[in-house]
Amino acid sequence: MAAVESKMLELGTIAPKFELLDTVSDKVVSFDDIKSSKATVVMFICNHCPFVININKALSEFGKDYIPKGISVIAISSNDVENYPEDSPEKMKINAETQNWNFPYLYDKTQEVAKSYHAVCTPDIYLFDGNDKLVYRGQFDDSRPNNGIIPTGKDLRAAINSLLNGTEISNNQIPSIGCNIKWKS
Repeated sequence: MAAVESKMLELGTIAPKFELLDTVSDKVVSFDDIKSSKATVVMFICNHCPFVININKALSEFGKDYIPKGISVIAISSNDVENYPEDSPEKMKINAETQNWNFPYLYDKTQEVAKSYHAVCTPDIYLFDGNDKLVYRGQFDDSRPNNGIIPTGKDLRAAINSLLNGTEISNNQIPSIGCNIKWKS
């Protein structure tokens, strides 16, 4: 498993818009349909990456903690499903239901959304404020497969809590690390 760091999209970037299939509801949704006026988290993940598998339970807890506070959480998989069938929309739905996620899990078939966000790894995480401006991009936390650190989402939680409390979000934002997005040839 080769680890890749996120590219760290420039802070202040406006969230790229999209319309994608939600594999859970089987409906096409847009960013504008599911964003929040408080904050929106966009995560590029997939089913098979050990870095994502490591945080799956913590992602579920994260959604349960923050969605009731008016935060929108959006997961997107952009992997090439022809070469990585375990990331197919059908298996995405099963994974979302198994993990008990309360947020949409969208399929980026063309990979254009991942490219517009400059996403390169799974997980690749972005936090946008109520005006759709990027205020945090980086790691969920410092847990990694087999490093013994229990996933909590402390880095992302700290950024959201600062945003909700009206305090400055730390500029010390550590790139996410994970498997590379599986690009189509």
